[in-house]
Amino acid sequence: MLYIKQDRGFTLIELIVVVSLVSIMLFLYIPKFQKVVVLDNTKKVSRWIIGKIKALKEGSITNYKNYFLHIDLDNNRIWVTDELMSEEEMQNAEQQGLKLPDDIKLVDVEYPGKNKILFGRADIFFYKKGYSDKALIHIEDSNNKQFSFLIEPFLSNVRLYEDYVEFEN
Repeated sequence: MLYIKQDRGFTLIELIVVVSLVSIMLFLYIPKFQKVVVLDNTKKVSRWIIGKIKALKEGSITNYKNYFLHIDLDNNRIWVTDELMSEEEMQNAEQQGLKLPDDIKLVDVEYPGKNKILFGRADIFFYKKGYSDKALIHIEDSNNKQFSFLIEPFLSNVRLYEDYVEFEN
């Protein structure tokens, strides 16, 4: 009678080697993976601002409407309205706007040739003909790292600087 040996599983040594290799890979790559997958609030806010400004520039041409980006420096809030909204719709837009996380602060808004707006509300206009006000929005994170968003009148892209940039510099 012929006896044929059949493998029915893995040996203990094979399992130990595989688990060890997987553990080493996880130990080395989880920090890199977290940076990619888990986004910090600064990146989230930056993406929101850049995306919203692009959408406003495109929407103003497409819908042939004036839009307004409102920046409330005192309450750390950003929202959008348009010229055709009723008073109730404007209040609704303000309530549903972006409330920045506690570790991100709106520092100021700057227009070329004008004083910086350090408190209160700043408005950036997006005109139905496709251009906008030129402005710089400055934010700061909990580590006191500052970021500047440059809105150019005739370009749809927003330039992000990982530093505090002014028009006079």
